[in-house]
Amino acid sequence: MLTIYHNPRCSKSREALAILESACAEHAQELKVIDYQKTPLSVGQLTTLLEQLGGDVQQMLRNNEAEYAEKNLAEADDSRALQAIADCPKLLQRPIATFNGRAVIGRPPEQVLHLFKKVSSHE
Repeated sequence: MLTIYHNPRCSKSREALAILESACAEHAQELKVIDYQKTPLSVGQLTTLLEQLGGDVQQMLRNNEAEYAEKNLAEADDSRALQAIADCPKLLQRPIATFNGRAVIGRPPEQVLHLFKKVSSHE
């Protein structure tokens, strides 16, 4: 199953969701949509996402949010950064799509197709 961590108020997230809906329909894949602001991720879930993204916690953070500067997250280690995201979900970069143990950030939105194509090429 393909999962997207989505913010419906974000235009890039909506674009990525539309791309994934089309790709999933074309490839008969199920798509799970999680509004991470309504259903915040735990530190454990965020740790898994970090591993799936390749281990750079800064790419998961929205550095343009006031809380990023307030919490001095530019220098944060993984543990502190992930706790900050768990405490303040709007700090999570969006959207993030996951499939078969891998994840990508959909910026630009078309980036989500790279994950889908990589996975589908192995089927």
